[in-house]
Amino acid sequence: MSRGVRLALFGVAGAGFAAVLVIGMTGLPDFGSYHGVYGQIIDGIGVTVRHGTDLITALNFDIRGFDTLGEEFILFASVLGIVLILRQLGGERHQPHQEESDEHHFAGASEALRALALALIPSVIAVGVYIVVHGQITPGGGFQGGVILAAAPLAMFIAGRYMRMRVIAPHLVIELGDVIGAAGYALVGLSGLVFVGIFFKNSLPLGIPGHLLSGGQMDVASVFVGLEVSGAFLVAWTHFLDQALLIRSGKQS
Repeated sequence: MSRGVRLALFGVAGAGFAAVLVIGMTGLPDFGSYHGVYGQIIDGIGVTVRHGTDLITALNFDIRGFDTLGEEFILFASVLGIVLILRQLGGERHQPHQEESDEHHFAGASEALRALALALIPSVIAVGVYIVVHGQITPGGGFQGGVILAAAPLAMFIAGRYMRMRVIAPHLVIELGDVIGAAGYALVGLSGLVFVGIFFKNSLPLGIPGHLLSGGQMDVASVFVGLEVSGAFLVAWTHFLDQALLIRSGKQS
């Protein structure tokens, strides 16, 4: 395909996207004039009926849990595509030596930076776990906490110790985390079908609003989503880093 044809296709697609965007923006209500009946219903049942004091989590993992299943598997499918593409490319080159991977000299990592990275790992993990398990109480949940958890092993990469990062987050473990998280969230939906007769209908005790064990299935679903999100991001990051090291070692050989 020539450059002119690509530019023409981009122009047509860009014009169509711009037209849809303008039409959508003109239909938005004015500031301060929100009259969404659906949002008002969520405000009314989030705490009293669902026992979740964070309405976003109640919406994502209970009221519209089936929509979240689709969002989760979009991420899963995207990461699967990255793995398939980069593993094929990786097989075309020789594997980097451990010395090359262990000392990638990222930004001239100093001993102070390495010590700071080591201290950051447990702190970031603690914050990520807190965000995941408290999603039904305060703003957070599996999506936000999962990204934070995935950032913890990257501290070792920033410190110039990529192989140490692979020890903390080996490929097999993070891939299993991605798969178990995605499958576990789907099983939460199936539990509603089995025990209540409705897919993703809550079948667990709701507990007391504002307490850790509250919101029924919200906390369980949040944990599985956090596991899937953290695993997915780590799978993507580690494969990109592996590919960068393969390219670097291939140029040096």
